[in-house]
Amino acid sequence: MEGPARRWFTVAAVADLDPDRVAPVAARHHVRIATWEELLADPTIEAIGLFTGPEKRARMIQHAIRAGKHVLTTKPFELSVNATRSALDAAERLGRVVHLNSPGPMLSPELECIREWQESLDLGRIVGLRAEAWVGYQESADGSWYDDPRRCPVAPIFRLGIYLINDCVALAGAPVALQVAQSRVRTGRPTPDNALLNLVFANGALASIYGSFCVGDGQPYKNSLTVNFERGTAYRNCSFPDRLGGRVRSELALVQPGRSLRPRVQRRVFPVLSGDYLFREFAEAVRTGTPLSAAAREATLAGLRVVEALPRAAHTGRLTPLR
Repeated sequence: MEGPARRWFTVAAVADLDPDRVAPVAARHHVRIATWEELLADPTIEAIGLFTGPEKRARMIQHAIRAGKHVLTTKPFELSVNATRSALDAAERLGRVVHLNSPGPMLSPELECIREWQESLDLGRIVGLRAEAWVGYQESADGSWYDDPRRCPVAPIFRLGIYLINDCVALAGAPVALQVAQSRVRTGRPTPDNALLNLVFANGALASIYGSFCVGDGQPYKNSLTVNFERGTAYRNCSFPDRLGGRVRSELALVQPGRSLRPRVQRRVFPVLSGDYLFREFAEAVRTGTPLSAAAREATLAGLRVVEALPRAAHTGRLTPLR
């Protein structure tokens, strides 16, 4: 209603199981309150923004697309790879558009730039990735799915690090194994608030993803990524952001070997970051009937294979092959 999506959409109704949550939103924006069933039955509603917990969300998406609706949803798509595949199959079969923010329907500009550098500058293979995402939450148990280790496995990775899992998959392909370490430092929830995920890729590349709710350094939603190639290193948001609150969302730097032992450096900035909602692209896909690309579909499933394996890896603490 107040952000970039207002250029592309008109909000017709809002729905939530909790009346105390939905009523203030409806009043503030002067829209009607509807039930889920009423949303599906209303022929004037073309698309639904579905921002529920991931468990069984694929089933709700199937209900929506069978009712003729397009769907914009959030990360992670689901807890189940098979349920996700079934929902995406149904969307393709029925000509419905289903997008989510991570992985997005297309490669984000900064990840596209890293790929372009790799190819055009002959950087060679990716050999390592290190990614970090943190916030300084002071949370208490509230009985939500955030408190359930089954529905929210390895919580800092599941809630924050999922963006970084998808970024690593976009650049290095599908991983073949993972390992998890997690701890509870200060959270009031029964789920962990500090975690590290290691990934192994088929070509030998390694990735580590750190997610935490315990870091209160004034950098909300820190989202950094280092990509090591055979002949260079790309950095995303790895330095202290001196434009906090400004319009720049993502800063890239590429370091390559130079003459006389002095590296060559080039920089790029982008107004969007991987994981942002692509409202315009969703609207255009709805208008043109453009389905989710095969690459976006496979990236979604590859990331969810990691998510699906998190509980097993956390239980054993060992390197866990992906099925």
